[in-house]
Amino acid sequence: MTTLLQQAFAEAAKLSPAEQDALASRLLAELAAEDDFDRAIARSAGKLANLAREALAEHAAGKTEELNPERL
Repeated sequence: MTTLLQQAFAEAAKLSPAEQDALASRLLAELAAEDDFDRAIARSAGKLANLAREALAEHAAGKTEELNPERL
């Protein structure tokens, strides 16, 4: 366990049991969401690679234009 994580747990231990449970629930939800995101990216890696190739081909063919920061 890292020093920073140990410090976070030490601070969390000072909270009331209800606050500790709320914090734990948020942390577990965040970790689950991160896992879901990682799996979604892994499943779509081929699609993302195809989109990147298409974008590079369009750029090489002169079919793209520079972003205008004033229009963002």
